[in-house]
Parts: sequence; structure tokens; C-alpha cells
Amino acid sequence: MPELPTPEGILPEGQGPFQLLTPDAAIFVAGHRGLAGSAIVRRLRQAGCRNLLLTSRAELDLRHQSAVSAWFARHRPEYVFLAAAKVGGIMANSTQPATFLYDNLVIQTNVIDAAYRHGTRKLLFLGSSCIYPKFAPQPMKEEHLLTGPLEPTNEPYAIAKIAGLKMVEAYRKQYGFSAVSLMPTNLYGTEDNFDLETSHVLPALLRRFHEARISGLPQVTLWGTGTPRREFLHVDDLASAACFVMDQYHQPELLNVGTGVDLTIAELATLVARVTGYTGRIEFDPSKPDGTPRKLLDVSRLTALGWKPAIPLEAGIAATYQAVAPHWELAHRR
Repeated sequence: MPELPTPEGILPEGQGPFQLLTPDAAIFVAGHRGLAGSAIVRRLRQAGCRNLLLTSRAELDLRHQSAVSAWFARHRPEYVFLAAAKVGGIMANSTQPATFLYDNLVIQTNVIDAAYRHGTRKLLFLGSSCIYPKFAPQPMKEEHLLTGPLEPTNEPYAIAKIAGLKMVEAYRKQYGFSAVSLMPTNLYGTEDNFDLETSHVLPALLRRFHEARISGLPQVTLWGTGTPRREFLHVDDLASAACFVMDQYHQPELLNVGTGVDLTIAELATLVARVTGYTGRIEFDPSKPDGTPRKLLDVSRLTALGWKPAIPLEAGIAATYQAVAPHWELAHRR
């Protein structure tokens, strides 16, 4: 697998530039087995943080308020990365709107409230770029929040995330709770969900083109027109930004995190086909939904603080594919 660059804002093992996140600090990463959470755990460990509080869903269901409160009372984490969430692509959001709204609302409500009540020094809430209006000006600035209607295909998820960042703001205003919100663009990486029924666009393309190559399919037909533009951030860059913000950002305003560069879905499909070695035709089905026309974040507020991404898109996709493809080929042979 290609070696990825070390993201800015966090140094190699034992040399983390941290002020708050000391090696012995008790740090809870909620959702540590997910795409974002697992990357945050890797970065913290690389920086020498050794007192990580990690618990599985079987051990602690974050949807249960009493269980979450009891866990916080027992473990007293000093810092909390709230990366736990119910996530999925257009199809999953369209068919499970109640689940996406309920699960995300209760998870973030329980964790934020318990962190405040049990003495957590600082919490970072991980949101999503889907909080911004469907037709927001591009690139989307933090102040564009709540200035227009949302994209209908993921509205329940977006509403839950908006509620989360507003809860962070409210607890900071009313109680003086030190909490910040980070809004990432589309993420990808080896711990992603590659299920074709529930995944986001990039992991779905990786899986589809891989299977098309293995099966010798002459054509792959994709949803929509191929014209919407999307921005993608490798999850290791996101983890770097999350640690940077937790440690060094103390203002109430939310922050976008991304690359500041986008491409069309058609261009992305061509790139993924090249990475996976698929040489057949790529067609689009315009009868299927496109989603938001463009989602590009203005990341100038975060980059002005001294952080920037380090992993180029094609290198990141290639590293991801080389890590997961052997597992798919093994399953195919079975």
C-alpha cells in the first residue's frame, strides 16, 4: 500500500505538538470503530496519547441516556471526540429517515449532556457538510448555515447534525462548557462502509468498479447525470484536523474542514476506474437523483489557524483501494 504523507497539524509518534492532549489525558473517542473515529484513535496514538477510553456499542449503547451518564460518571473523560453517528448514502437516508433522525439526535444529546455534567474539559462535535442549504453559495462558508432549505435526500441526518452543533453552542453559552464543532466534507478511507446499498458515493464507486473488473462487465451505469461536484477528504487528514482543533482552537464559531477543491462525479468515476483498473464504459442514468448540485466548503477559517490537508485525492483513493481490494477478492473466490 502506498505510504501516505503525514497530515499537517500532527507530528510523528511521540512528537505531537499538543498542549491539552497530553500523553496521560483521559480521552474518549465516541464511535472509535467508525471511519472518522478509528482515524482519530490512530492519530492520537501516533502522537503518544496512551489513556484512550474506547468502548464498543455492545458495551455502551450511546442511545441509552442512563447508561451513558453512568459511564461518564465512572470514567470521567477529560476530552471527548464525538464521532459516533448513524451514517449512509442517498438510498439509506431515503429509506430510513426516522432511524437517521432519531439515532443521531439521541446519541449526540446523551454524550454532550453527560460530558458537561461529569466534568469533561472539552468536547469536539463532528458534524457534516450536509448541514448547509442545498443551494448555498459556493464555496460554502460557516455563516451560510440556516440560510435556505436543505437537500431533501438527507434532510433528517442534516437536521440532527444541525441540532448537535446548536446544542454545543447552547451549552457553551449557558453553562460555559468548552465545546467546538467541526464540519467535514465527504470523507473516505479504509474503514469506510463499502456496502453498495448503504454507502456514500466514493466507496460505492470503488466497490462497483472493482466488481465490474473482476466480472468482466463491459459497462457500469451510475446514478444521476454525473455533473454534481463533490469535495473529498482522506479521513487521516480529518483526524489530523480534529486533533489540531481540539488542542488549539477555543473560539465558539464552528469550523469547516476539507481540501477546498472539488470535481464532478463523472471525473471521480473516471479516477476510480483508473485506480481499480476498470477499462469498460461508464454511463449515467439521469432518471436517478443527483442530490445537491455542488458541495464545496470554504476552509479558509481553519487554514488561517495553521492547519492544511496533506493527502492528494488520487493517492488517498489508491491507498484505500489497495488496502481493501484483497478482502473483496478473497470473498469473490469463496
